[in-house]
Amino acid sequence: MFQAIQLGFQSVEPRSVPPGQFVELPGRGTTFMVDVAGPVGAPTLLLLHGLAVTAYLNWFPAFERLSRQFRVVAIDHRGHGRGMPLKARFRLADCADDAVALADVLGIERFVPVGYSLGGPIAQLVWRRHPERVEGLVLAATSRNFGGTRQERWFYSTLIAAIYGVRAGRHLPGPLNHPPVNHAAAGAPELDAGRLSKWALSELRLASPGATLQAMNAMGRFSSHQWVHEIDVPAAVVVTTVDKFIAPDRQLKLARAIPGATIHPCHAGHAACVLGAKAFVPALVEACNSVGDRLGRDVRDRAVVPV
Repeated sequence: MFQAIQLGFQSVEPRSVPPGQFVELPGRGTTFMVDVAGPVGAPTLLLLHGLAVTAYLNWFPAFERLSRQFRVVAIDHRGHGRGMPLKARFRLADCADDAVALADVLGIERFVPVGYSLGGPIAQLVWRRHPERVEGLVLAATSRNFGGTRQERWFYSTLIAAIYGVRAGRHLPGPLNHPPVNHAAAGAPELDAGRLSKWALSELRLASPGATLQAMNAMGRFSSHQWVHEIDVPAAVVVTTVDKFIAPDRQLKLARAIPGATIHPCHAGHAACVLGAKAFVPALVEACNSVGDRLGRDVRDRAVVPV
């Protein structure tokens, strides 16, 4: 799967990415985030990226379009990209708490978590653990659980052995022995056609194999079945209708389990956020507007603040 995504990045259209910066989360560590100003008084979207990628790579096609109507903040999860190093076991709950800690630092009282794939359970946990901070919820290419069948449970359980194998491999020369991330290299490059695939692949290569395996294992153990129906904020779900990694039926079950959630189909696969951006970004904007409209705020007709 990841090899196919790497090949696909060679044909992605060039875009500019907004500047990012490192932020200290008190008592937690230093993470990387992007903060794009939107219209004055607009709701804030807090974008939570997917497995093995970065906030830049997951969301760069959508930043500009979303920022016309919302303030847009994105974070690199711990163990991913330029996020804080993974010093202990990867826990989805820690990522959810990191997101809220970032909102605290930025002075954001309430926000709309937007979770893609791995970001989906993190977004659900933000609501579960910090309901007073969440005013809406947008989920995309994700589910209530990822280990529903016996085969899936077996697959995710076998990742534990792979995790220990990767940990051992760090002490040996070779591709598993990754150098530390060069935090000073973070910025806002202007992407052109000749540089794009190199940039995209360099973002993808920031993923740690060990952290990726731990995150997959955490996904396999996640389930919101018992409480997802309690979500009481405006919600919307973008369904990637030809997804072979997270079945569309499973995504639809998530949407139908959340009271009042709207459903926004996107005819693309699991890498829709980048490789299917022409279909995904409009569906994402529609989903965010659906939630925004139900917040009692006018997010469509505000004047856009220059970024």
